[in-house]
Amino acid sequence: MGHGKQIRILLLNEMEKLEKTLFRLEQGFELQFRLGPTLQGKTVTVHTNYPYPGETFNREKFRSLEWENPSEREDDSDKYCKLNLEQAGSFQYYFLRGNEKSGGGYVVVDPVLRVGTDNHVLPLDCVTLQTFLAKCLGPLDEWESRLRVAKESGYNMIHFTPLQTLGQSRSCYSLADQLELNPDFSRPNKKCTWNDVGQLVEKLKKEWNILCITDVVYNHTATNSKWIQKHPESAYNLVNSPHLKPAWVLDRALWHLSCDVAEGKYQEKGVPALIENDHQMNCIRKIVWEDIFPKIRLWEFFQVDVSKAVEQFRGLLTQGNRKITKPDPKEHLKIIQDPEYRRLGCTVDMNIALATFIPNDNGPAAIDECCNWFQKRIEELNSEKHQLINCHQEQAVNCLLGNVFYERLAGHGPKLGPVTRRYPLVTRYFTFPFEETTVSTEESMIHLPNKACFLMAHNGWVMGDDPLRNFAEPGSDVYLRRELICWGDSVKLRYGNKPEDCPYLWAHMKKYTEITATYFQGVRLDNCHSTPLHVAEYMLDAARKLQPNLYIVAELFTGSEDLDNIFVTRLGISSLIREAMSAHNSHEEGRLVYRYGGEPVGSFVQPCLRPLMPAIAHALFMDITHDNECPIVHRSAYDALPSSMIVSMACCASGSTKGYDELVPHQISVVSEERFYTKWNPGASPSDTGDVNLQSGIIAARRAINKLHQELGAKGFIQVYVDQVDEDIVAVTRHSPSIHQSVVAVSRTAFRNPKTSFYSKEVPQMCIPGKIEEVVLEARTIERNTKPYKKDENSINGMPDVTAEIREHIQLNESKIVKQAGVATKGPNEYIQEIEFENLSPGSVIVFRVSLDPHAQVAVGILRNHLTQFSPHFKSGSLSADSSDPILKIPFASIASKLTLAELNQILYRCESEEQEDGGGCYNIPNWSSLKYAGLQGLMSVLAEIRPKNDLGHPFCDNLRCGDWMIDYVSNRLISRSGAIAEVGRWLQAMFFYLKQIPRYLIPCYFDAVLIGAYTTLLDTAWKQMSGFVQNGSTFVKHLSLGSVQLCGVGKYTSLPLLSPSLTDVPYRLNEITKEKEQCCVTLAAGLPHFSSGIFRCWGRDTFIALRGMLLITGRYLEARNIILAFAGTLRHGLIPNLLGEGTYARYNCRDAVWWWLQCIQDYCKVVPNGLDILKCPVSRMYPTDDSVPLSAGTVEQPLFEVIQEAMQRHMQGIQFRERNAGPQIDRNMKDEGFNVTAGVDEETGFVYGGNRFNCGTWMDKMGESDRARNRGIPATPRDGSAVEIVGLSKSTIRWLLELSKKNIFPYHEVTVKRDGKVVTVSYDEWNRKIQDNFEKLFYVSEDPSDFNEKNPNLVHKRGIYKDSYGASSPWCDYQLRPNFTIAMVVAPELFTTEKAWKALQVAEKKLLGPLGMKTLDPDDMIYCGVYDNALDNDNYNLAKGFNYHQGPEWLWPIGYFLRAKLYFSKLMGPETNAKTIFLVKNVLSRHYVHLERSPWKGLPELTNENGQYCPFSCETQAWSIGTVLETLYDL
Repeated sequence: MGHGKQIRILLLNEMEKLEKTLFRLEQGFELQFRLGPTLQGKTVTVHTNYPYPGETFNREKFRSLEWENPSEREDDSDKYCKLNLEQAGSFQYYFLRGNEKSGGGYVVVDPVLRVGTDNHVLPLDCVTLQTFLAKCLGPLDEWESRLRVAKESGYNMIHFTPLQTLGQSRSCYSLADQLELNPDFSRPNKKCTWNDVGQLVEKLKKEWNILCITDVVYNHTATNSKWIQKHPESAYNLVNSPHLKPAWVLDRALWHLSCDVAEGKYQEKGVPALIENDHQMNCIRKIVWEDIFPKIRLWEFFQVDVSKAVEQFRGLLTQGNRKITKPDPKEHLKIIQDPEYRRLGCTVDMNIALATFIPNDNGPAAIDECCNWFQKRIEELNSEKHQLINCHQEQAVNCLLGNVFYERLAGHGPKLGPVTRRYPLVTRYFTFPFEETTVSTEESMIHLPNKACFLMAHNGWVMGDDPLRNFAEPGSDVYLRRELICWGDSVKLRYGNKPEDCPYLWAHMKKYTEITATYFQGVRLDNCHSTPLHVAEYMLDAARKLQPNLYIVAELFTGSEDLDNIFVTRLGISSLIREAMSAHNSHEEGRLVYRYGGEPVGSFVQPCLRPLMPAIAHALFMDITHDNECPIVHRSAYDALPSSMIVSMACCASGSTKGYDELVPHQISVVSEERFYTKWNPGASPSDTGDVNLQSGIIAARRAINKLHQELGAKGFIQVYVDQVDEDIVAVTRHSPSIHQSVVAVSRTAFRNPKTSFYSKEVPQMCIPGKIEEVVLEARTIERNTKPYKKDENSINGMPDVTAEIREHIQLNESKIVKQAGVATKGPNEYIQEIEFENLSPGSVIVFRVSLDPHAQVAVGILRNHLTQFSPHFKSGSLSADSSDPILKIPFASIASKLTLAELNQILYRCESEEQEDGGGCYNIPNWSSLKYAGLQGLMSVLAEIRPKNDLGHPFCDNLRCGDWMIDYVSNRLISRSGAIAEVGRWLQAMFFYLKQIPRYLIPCYFDAVLIGAYTTLLDTAWKQMSGFVQNGSTFVKHLSLGSVQLCGVGKYTSLPLLSPSLTDVPYRLNEITKEKEQCCVTLAAGLPHFSSGIFRCWGRDTFIALRGMLLITGRYLEARNIILAFAGTLRHGLIPNLLGEGTYARYNCRDAVWWWLQCIQDYCKVVPNGLDILKCPVSRMYPTDDSVPLSAGTVEQPLFEVIQEAMQRHMQGIQFRERNAGPQIDRNMKDEGFNVTAGVDEETGFVYGGNRFNCGTWMDKMGESDRARNRGIPATPRDGSAVEIVGLSKSTIRWLLELSKKNIFPYHEVTVKRDGKVVTVSYDEWNRKIQDNFEKLFYVSEDPSDFNEKNPNLVHKRGIYKDSYGASSPWCDYQLRPNFTIAMVVAPELFTTEKAWKALQVAEKKLLGPLGMKTLDPDDMIYCGVYDNALDNDNYNLAKGFNYHQGPEWLWPIGYFLRAKLYFSKLMGPETNAKTIFLVKNVLSRHYVHLERSPWKGLPELTNENGQYCPFSCETQAWSIGTVLETLYDL
């Protein structure tokens, strides 16, 4: 939780394109790019256009970022490159894998807004904006008196519609000149300039603390703009967009129809000028189909002139020397569109025609026949075009009639009355600045460039269109199909793809943008969804150069969050306008509040360093926008107050439109409204139409609401809860997670008019948790006795007879809305106030400020105070207390520092069966499941899942809120133990004392904070006791090394045989029952949960395969020594037991454990400082002879080197015995012969061999158990003969002993055995040489089929590999491809020729390497099966009862050896191969890292099913899996 800088991590994954994902960050944040699992180990470079510090932003200029690797380790888990974000805007990043682009996206950095003379920050969530139609403000010298209304109403941002000269329609958004200030703002004697506007804006910012933003309109210009006549290329005209010609012809025909209808010419055909019913609509449809379409023949623009084409074809056929260039046989004859769109101007490809229609000979009859075929085909093609145009015409008629219906018949439409030239039947789509004539005469203009360039397309919008497609470009038929809802006062602008495509337009609009950015602090992108993205990007880049913290708002009507995100991320939009008017009821309005901001109340504290999560766009939530219908008409005047309250409680920016607060009962039209806004006049009376003050409308309430909104945003009330009390009442809570104060606003909406609709008098009671400090505001919409509303001619006046009666900052007992408030206690520390309302009439609001009960407030303050030792985040709201438990005065880190790693095992881990030995168990969460561990990791694994998602509804959180059971379990479990562990328990108990005193809804959040602080401190304590490799290692190394804490522990019963009493540094403890001192050495569990306790915890083979990684590499040398010596004491028959059973129940049925033990002694001597001393350590022999009874510790002692020599000697002599107690009592499946154990050394080859076909003495030890499948008592993988890894391990030991004996460190140079009654000695040198000389000869499967060393060429099915064994009783088993040879490569690389080894490793990689483990058998083998199911009992011999345990499933531990072998031999293969191998290793290990991070067990499993699929029968965390992966990281 540590340091305070906010860092976000963006994980890069291969081919992940995140252009539609919004990542929002703030200035001052650090953004780190890290490699996801798919990219680790690969060469990746990250490029971004975020500029170097001090440089200006250039969208096209990318730079690559430098990688940092803090732990300087070879794995990539911590490697990152970073950006310190100090600049607002949208920035792109992409990354290359090698030289290929592999993914990318955008990050948006929010602007920092500042106001006032002191330039203080205005957080985005504090914005309260009001929209003004600029033309209604009057002359500039009167603006202050009109804008003062916004100031007095508590707004801190004003949005002006464009201030430029308006077009002739007088619409606020149809601009005649983008560079000129609207002349209406000047007086006859004083011309206003942009500078004057700038001064006013600056005054508002400095003196009124109000920021100003205005619109930029990039899509269109007014039809009467003078500059567009000089630069017609800036519009879509019939010269640069000839594809619009057919649409233009249709548009003119409809205009003439409209004029004829207006003049009554269609009266007798059933269409009068005043259209009033459906019959007349049907008559229009008939006229268009019968009179218009046949006359204008639109299809001809898309057809071929048949006779002309046939003549041309005939001419080509009759040319004697015609050359046909053979076209693509897939190419068929099709119409090629005439680019100029002339009637019958289209063509076909004559080459294709000549290749398609070939005459039989050159005679005239054949040529005629050929021409007829060609003509027929052309006519067919023309007919297809006719049909297509028919479809377009059908849509055009439907759209036309839809438009007529809306404008003249619909109840909610404008009801335009009779058709006239001013109000035509349908809006024109194109400008026509010429004298009107007939349709046919006008049509001639479209081919005259000097006239056609002035025939320009109007702008508009298309319902449900793709906003990323420009509807005026070729390929779109919107104008022809009449799908455009057209703005007849504006011409659509045509930018092209880059400034060079239309230089004047780009330059003109850039200048317009720069004027805006010079004088205003922000912009609203008008019609953003139709603005070409590349244009908006270019313009906003220019604006940000002048105003780096430009606030950009936009309204998007894309209907999809993904599409919204494209605009937000590309343009760096700061806030998206969201409308409360879109809500059809109060429930939906409440949902929008929750959707647009804030986290849930009681949310978890997130760490400063955390993943960057996709966000939704920041909202500017408006109760009404200037485009919306009037809510008084739509809902009722009584709803203005409650809805504005609800909107204002959202944790985002909020806004409104001028006129809403004054209760103007109609929409203030952006086109037709010409009256002026009211002025501020404190002395005005309610009936004054030109002035307003706090008595007008809901202005007084609005002022209080805005003030509250700003306070909540500024003081960090970031948590939100929305409660739908009943169908009309919405309660919104905003909560501060640091001071735990809440503000609860209860609003009773009035979507239906209370005068005409029924509202119940009964209002439900409300329960508010905590103590109500005050009523911040109560307000009711009431009627007053003034004359009713009458629309004023000069001022935009509101309803004088409705107002809000408000009271602020009063005590609960003074409230007129609350009848009574009772106090109920829910729990010992939880006050609930029950509120009964009496006057919460429709249109009322009441806002409570609520604190925690004082007792709880103190408890939370003390908790926060003690949490500051873990994170500065808790400083705010903290209280120091002297009376707290003395243990809390000690920093937790110093309590933790006294713990040993064995004690940390008890505090952090321990699975169910380990805990049961002590009479406990893991905590069970009702209706969910038990935790994986009894220790803190069990809780942390669940919290790690819940915390980032804030999943407060999880059963875990529910359990915490419902009672103290889990809390008590955590502390009591530790207190019941002794010493330093109990201290930790007492510290937790003291913290939990305060935790239990806070409201239940806050408990999950603070429980998590306490645990995470303790947990991270305990992990640090663990790492401090480990090796430098771990301490300086990467996150992956550190987390993997915790496996050593997880699996190494001391149980209630000592599992290890006792060590020699003469060893002085053995750990002891007091036995709780006998009260005697006893040894308590750590043992290594093979795996959790299956091999964790009792006699099944310790296994010789597992222990020594895992020991180097788990104990030596992590620096736990004493524990490693004790385990080596304890097992040494159990040597019998020259073997180390597999199942240890405390030594007394040991089974000596494995041939490999002794060699793994010997390898570990070698590793110990090499890794540990003064490691060779272990050879002289005393070993207490439990069985000095094969037949002795178990002796107690200290009876017979020998130095370790003698025990080693005994093991070597016994193998050379030959081992043969029958297991004690042979029979079903020790193995219910084994056949009788299987209990006979043999091992020895081949005199010729020096190879260790052993076993028979009824037992399995290596790690692949599955014994058949199914009677049904008849495999009971048969080993699946006997691997008798000489198993490859045993040969490798024995070679490693012999080589090492030889080296030691040469230095006289090991006193023996040879082994002495009896052969045929004679004493024979074999030197280690000779034994070593024999193995060396024979290994490749006998184990390598040569790529040369005639190799004379190959005794069974008929059994070979893969060449260039190493056999799995030599001399097996079933010879074909020798030739199976398995991963075991890689073990020999690591421990005895000298046995292998580099090139052969490398090829064998490549085969293994191709055939055996899985996502996490190695396939245990070649998938090409006929008995391969990769899915292990131990519960399955069927007739399948190879599968039943998990018989395929080692016949395909992917085991993890061999992957460590495979990767280490690859690393070793790749170095010998050369630097290029080595570099590629390091990439492979990192990439494979990254998958282990991901598994480790995601696993609730925080470990690596024993095995997976094929292709890395989860295997439910596997241990969830396995010692040797973790150990060998750690060894690989160590080798890196």
